[in-house]
Amino acid sequence: MKLTDFKALTFDCYGTLIDWESGMIEGLKPLTERAGRGLSRNEILEAHARHESSQQKWTPQKRYSDLLSIVYKRLAEEWGVTATRDDCVAYGESVKDWPPFADSAAALRYLKQHYKLVILSNVDNRSFSFSNQKLGVDFDAIYTAEDIGSYKPSDRTFNYMLEKLATIGIGADQVLHTAESMFHDHVPASRLGLKSCWIYRRHADQGFGATMYPGDMPKVDFRFDSMADLAKAHGEALRGA
Repeated sequence: MKLTDFKALTFDCYGTLIDWESGMIEGLKPLTERAGRGLSRNEILEAHARHESSQQKWTPQKRYSDLLSIVYKRLAEEWGVTATRDDCVAYGESVKDWPPFADSAAALRYLKQHYKLVILSNVDNRSFSFSNQKLGVDFDAIYTAEDIGSYKPSDRTFNYMLEKLATIGIGADQVLHTAESMFHDHVPASRLGLKSCWIYRRHADQGFGATMYPGDMPKVDFRFDSMADLAKAHGEALRGA
């Protein structure tokens, strides 16, 4: 199997292309600075993952920005900090400020020359529009939780994507699902028989950060530590073809 065997790259966005963990840490400072318990970066991210995953399970049709407002409220309660409704809403809106990884835009511009590029993300359309501006590429399709009415890792989300990809001439066997999160992406991709590429952004960190523990680690077909490494490997595969 070679990187050149595929017609489309389907991307998780947040954690893979956008540095959501840094965005979360910045957006949660009004809480963490008042919590008075010296929370570590990983403790903050793991608490966020617990509440986000739970809220996505209970309210799968809620827009991501609104869902994050509830996560903020739950974290404030857990850490014993008062948060106003305006505070919660402001955190929900903070997705627009989350930064891209430094290599994302250039790698996407290169990959756009060789693949259809597709987003499959647990986000709402308005929030993604700001991230898309930062990534600087025209995606060939964008499938969000707001469009679908469910959140990854639900099989429903992936089946929606595959059904819609078929309408633009892309079969499941032509897809390489490209993501950081084991929990949200690689476990369901493996379950559905999709080929996958792990962008291991957290290779220098312990644990799973802002995503839940995935259980048994799924099989992945390719692994790179960055989007730049993926683009470089594709170029090498192309020259060797």
